[in-house]
Amino acid sequence: MTQNRTLVVIPARLASSRLPDKPLALIGDDPMIIHVWRRAVEADIGPVLVACGDKAIADAIEQAGGTAIMTDPALPSGSDRVWSAAQAFDPDGTYDCIVNVQGDLPFLEPRLVQAAVKAMKQGHADIGALVSKITDPDEIKNPSVVKVAIDFSSNMTCAPALYFSRSAIPSGDGPMYHHIGIYAYTRDALKRFVSLQPGGLEIREGLEQLRALENGMRISAGLVDTVPFGVDTHADLERARLILAS
Repeated sequence: MTQNRTLVVIPARLASSRLPDKPLALIGDDPMIIHVWRRAVEADIGPVLVACGDKAIADAIEQAGGTAIMTDPALPSGSDRVWSAAQAFDPDGTYDCIVNVQGDLPFLEPRLVQAAVKAMKQGHADIGALVSKITDPDEIKNPSVVKVAIDFSSNMTCAPALYFSRSAIPSGDGPMYHHIGIYAYTRDALKRFVSLQPGGLEIREGLEQLRALENGMRISAGLVDTVPFGVDTHADLERARLILAS
């Protein structure tokens, strides 16, 4: 794979069933989306955009000195928002790697953004992703923790992701892995991905990445030693505030 020029895009919208107005929820003195944007900028791998479904998010990003791209609020997913923003910012296709960073990871370590791109390149894949070894047995039965069928033999740090599930996979003895929701796409892969219809497995598991696998796209996952804390509920938000305060 040739050298990639990378664009990082953070999709954000105010509508959320579990935590309304989540991107603008204050953690310390700043909205959560500002914390995520700063971590992505610190990764230092290319321009960082926030793909905004609402003007209030765009205003917050621009006031902080960032680049906000307005996207159609009716777009069905974060991936669609990322592609829309990438097209608006870079219509000529100068950037051939596009990283989708979730907007609810206020303590994201910048190295994880870099690691997703590395996984895509090393695996010569359409999509790069990240996994971490599960160390808490409760996570294995927790459907909110997405597991990955993957094998890191011979001290590998990057391997093909064969399947994703909310159930405990694979069976048998051996380590299990927690999927981390950061994706690095080749530009062509993202363009194709958002053009595809959700498949049966994606609908059944409620996992968007299965659309790629169902359509023959290759996902390469890098092994990392941490899982970034995500904010999905009011309880998570209070925990994030305590983490920052401490």
